Amino acid sequence: MQYDMWAHLRQRAALATGKSIAAISFCLTLLLAAPPAFAQMPRPWQMGLQDAHSPVMEKIADLNDMVLVIITAITIFVAGLLVWVMIRYNAKRNPVPGRWSHNTTVEVLWTVLPVLILVVIAIPSFRLVYFEDRTFNPDMTVKVTGHQWYWEYTYPDAAGLDFNSYIVADDALKPDQPRLLTVDNQLVVPVGKNIRILTTSGDVIHSFYIPSLGVQRYAIPGRTIETWVKIDKPGVYYGECNQICGENHSRMPISIRAVTDTEFTAWLAEAKTKFSANETEAHPVLAANIR
Repeated sequence: MQYDMWAHLRQRAALATGKSIAAISFCLTLLLAAPPAFAQMPRPWQMGLQDAHSPVMEKIADLNDMVLVIITAITIFVAGLLVWVMIRYNAKRNPVPGRWSHNTTVEVLWTVLPVLILVVIAIPSFRLVYFEDRTFNPDMTVKVTGHQWYWEYTYPDAAGLDFNSYIVADDALKPDQPRLLTVDNQLVVPVGKNIRILTTSGDVIHSFYIPSLGVQRYAIPGRTIETWVKIDKPGVYYGECNQICGENHSRMPISIRAVTDTEFTAWLAEAKTKFSANETEAHPVLAANIR
């Protein structure tokens, strides 16, 4: 009977192990098979920047990594120096304190080294600022106008196609739609194209910010500010207005859908029909804001 009992226990353990391995494999399969949009929005317990999906964001990530290495090295050096000073020059080892000041070598080093570090950081920073400022060969232009509290998108190259983009209320969300990020009309653009983005505002200062694309430009009343983006693959890219612009600041998300050229051409034809009437009826969100 003892042999049968141990055989039974081994069988149960093997079964449990098999189930655990199957569960782990299932989870890995879900992660690997996740749609592209999964990587283009914040994830729980995520560390670091969102995945880069544009040349600008790739350079931002590179600069971030370089600066992280530099500040980590500085932190380790300063911490080690403090530990060395506490051990080498404590009261027990030096009952009679020394009196000295002005070491020329030390003063030159702590002046020159920080300047060199700042130069190393500044050069790629300035290059990045100019790189993300504008593209000189745009394939298309999109005008973005911020309003309290929604976005207006205009396609000057498509006979002035114009429409508004409002947040979808919590009670109207579908199970697979993220809260506070889903909109009724997405900004649709083709992948692999240099897209010039012009931002402005109809009321107060807003900010057009899409982390995974490296796009952040203020939308200021009376001004038009330029930037650009080139999205590397199809998917949905989420962003927010990160400028405190009033009561519903947290409820004017950005949702960009990048598609192939064929899909974009088809969407453009459909959008011209859909928004041809330039609908002006009060949107539920807008009506609530007006009241």
